[in-house]
Amino acid sequence: MQSSMQLSENVRKLKPSATMAVSALAKRLASEGRDIRDLSAGEPDFDTPAFVREAAIRGIQTGQTRYTPPAGTPALRKAIAARLTERAGRDMHWEGVVVTSGAKQALFNAIFTLFGPGDEVIVPAPYWTTYPDLVTIARAEPVLVMGDERKSFKITTADLDKAVTTRTRGLVLNSPCNPTGAVYSLAEVQRIAEWARDRNVWLLSDEIYRAIYYGPEGEPAPGLLELPTSSLGPFVLIDGASKAFAMTGWRIGFTWADPELSKKFAALQSQITSNPTTPAQVAALEAYSNVRAANASVAEMRAAFRRRRDLVTTRMRGLLPEVPFVEPEGAFYLYFRVDGFFTADVRDATAWCSRLLEDQGVALVPGAAFGDDRWVRMSYAASDEVLEDALARIAASVGANSTA
Repeated sequence: MQSSMQLSENVRKLKPSATMAVSALAKRLASEGRDIRDLSAGEPDFDTPAFVREAAIRGIQTGQTRYTPPAGTPALRKAIAARLTERAGRDMHWEGVVVTSGAKQALFNAIFTLFGPGDEVIVPAPYWTTYPDLVTIARAEPVLVMGDERKSFKITTADLDKAVTTRTRGLVLNSPCNPTGAVYSLAEVQRIAEWARDRNVWLLSDEIYRAIYYGPEGEPAPGLLELPTSSLGPFVLIDGASKAFAMTGWRIGFTWADPELSKKFAALQSQITSNPTTPAQVAALEAYSNVRAANASVAEMRAAFRRRRDLVTTRMRGLLPEVPFVEPEGAFYLYFRVDGFFTADVRDATAWCSRLLEDQGVALVPGAAFGDDRWVRMSYAASDEVLEDALARIAASVGANSTA
């Protein structure tokens, strides 16, 4: 029977998150007894640090389970602002912080508040799958700009000059980047920020992976707050606890913006979800205020990811020497190209990933989710044993296909 359901234009073109869909399929196959190596999910495989978990338990036991202000508790907003102030070397007023139910809501708040019909928002590609969809939900138009593969797909101001029009209102920057692991240097961030400033374009800087960076020991990736204020035009900083503190399921993100704009974000949020979960805010307060414990936890996780990055790239060069990949400088992804293995039956990365999951039990995310279906993303947020086995299975799959 044909459905007569009439959907709003707000959601008619909307698709489920491709990365979440692959992860859900892998989990379903594993629950059915299949031997699955799931390298699709974008989350650390570490437990939330004990000092954070214990703070949440104490909070629940002492009755911190009621509503908070929609923008989050003043204590948490002030703790986040203190960390931002230390980083920036200038006062980042706590009323500029809006705590959200994950960084995804932080992005939604900003995009839905700032952009609308007739506006264009530049989204560098490869991109995290949610960026263009959120722009579309706001009835604005995502303008996809592909970076140069030889430069780890990082965009330049020359690329932006080719894409800008009189309708350009926003630019999304993600560094370290999901899915490539590329990291913009401070000089590159500054050039892009000044380009946006000079054109009065809103710069949305998603720095959720900032703590997972393989540059100078102990230093996070460069970001907007390291720039002089003279280099900045209108901007919104997006970050959160998910990656740095292995708190993906707690759903705590935040924005920092001009306090007047932040009031608009909070007003929007008050009508959608209201406050982020109160016990999760209690946990996040400990993560952001217990600096010594937090820094030790981040350093331990970052060292593990660095070791895994080195393991994966070394094995790739040994097992699949002809396969191009982006050298990850941050995050925990390996982005590699598979169109050299396409056949008459397997014509894109989506089909290649499906075949790999079916034949070898390895779950990767096809590049269609990120704007280029010749590439795939592999998460190395997994044990050394799982990574070794998955790479061996991938090599076996490619060898079998190439000799068929």
